[in-house]
Amino acid sequence: MKRFATLAFATALAGCTVGPNFTRPQAPAATAYQSPGETTPAGIALGEGPQLRWWSAFGSPQLDALVDQAIANNRSLAASNATLAASRDEVRAIAGRRLPQVDANARADQQQVNLAGFGLSGNNPLAAAGNPEFHLYTVGGGVSYDLDLFGGLKRSVEQSAAQAEAQQRQTEAAHLTIAGQVVNQVLTIAALHAQIDTASALLADDQRNVDLTEKRRAGGEGTLVEVLNAQSQYAADRGDLPQLDQQLAEARHLLATLLGITPAALPANDIAFAQLTLPAQVPVALPSSLVHRRPDILQAEAELHAATAAVGVATARLYPDITLGATLTQGAPAVGDLVKNAFRGYDLFAGLTAPIFHGGTLKAERAAAINRARASQASYEQTVLVAFSQVADLLSAIHNDARSVADQRSSVQVAERSRHLSRRSFQVGNSGVLQVLESERLYQRASNGLVVARTRQFLNVARLYVATAGGWTGASGIGSSTAQTSR
Repeated sequence: MKRFATLAFATALAGCTVGPNFTRPQAPAATAYQSPGETTPAGIALGEGPQLRWWSAFGSPQLDALVDQAIANNRSLAASNATLAASRDEVRAIAGRRLPQVDANARADQQQVNLAGFGLSGNNPLAAAGNPEFHLYTVGGGVSYDLDLFGGLKRSVEQSAAQAEAQQRQTEAAHLTIAGQVVNQVLTIAALHAQIDTASALLADDQRNVDLTEKRRAGGEGTLVEVLNAQSQYAADRGDLPQLDQQLAEARHLLATLLGITPAALPANDIAFAQLTLPAQVPVALPSSLVHRRPDILQAEAELHAATAAVGVATARLYPDITLGATLTQGAPAVGDLVKNAFRGYDLFAGLTAPIFHGGTLKAERAAAINRARASQASYEQTVLVAFSQVADLLSAIHNDARSVADQRSSVQVAERSRHLSRRSFQVGNSGVLQVLESERLYQRASNGLVVARTRQFLNVARLYVATAGGWTGASGIGSSTAQTSR
């Protein structure tokens, strides 16, 4: 009864878990991202935020296929997925230590006794027959169980699960980032094609100016200076195309890398701006929803959880620990005797370890764990602030992008009319070629400005999707099981 009472008391203590319990940080009370007085862009819908496949909002099946290909084949994502799988395996490995540990063993020995080493030699009758040989066969096993009196193992499992969740959130962020990079590259490629088209059209105009000035000079109405000015402008504009072609090639090569293929395997048909639709309405998560869906915030939260559990692990090391166990052994000089009761032995034991003096190491380790938890808390809060600031920046950018695109469209219309009138005036001899060239410069500048403004508008909308979208939970196998386990 005394033994039973002792065991019952120890088992009761096993339910004690030292250290602070993790409490999920509260969502911020803010209901808006921007400062008072700032204008919220038209088409922004505050709510739960965008869906997982947010890129489909641009209305391009070809873009959807490219993002899916990147998520399936990107090598960086493959490495991140493997790292996540390893972290989950580590959780199971640590959790296994909380269960009884059972081992089996078997051994066969052949031994020759050195009688001379015991002083038995010469005429001693025991040594007359020489050194005897013995055979011993042993089979057995044992079981041990750590009562985990103060929850050190439990906190270790909690810490490992939280670290696995942090890795999961990092993997989700990687999928989200790759999707955003693919969309950005597609938009960049479309913008470069538009700039090349604009430059090519301008080059065709330059060639017409050269032909026109040469005809006027041949007819006695123009001068060599006009011809040379037109030829000089043509040569200058032609020099822009190689740089644009190089930028396009580099953008396509990067897209191929994101897709997990070589540049030679990338299809030649790029997506043009005409094939993309700017979403009329962009769903944006409320601040209270953002902290529960954005992967980098959730990763910081999981790291805070792991740091909090680490305090419990360090605290448990300050207290005693009890291990229960038993062993059973069968040892005999012949294999056939292994099953006989006469050769059986067993052992039941209980072990107690308690820290007495470690030079302050254990207390210092606990203090360090507490400070790391404080650092994780500050890092989490900083991550939330940075996320809110990023969303506010993008909302302001989208509002100003719409104004910029409208202004650039007006500028292109005015420049186009000026170019048309200046060319007509030059053809009838009312103005010189310099006026034509200047009007074409203005038109080129306005056209390029419109392309840049539209590209920036598309890119900022895509970035806003990335900034408020949740993590990837598709075919990669990433789910919420780790998050639930860690909590």
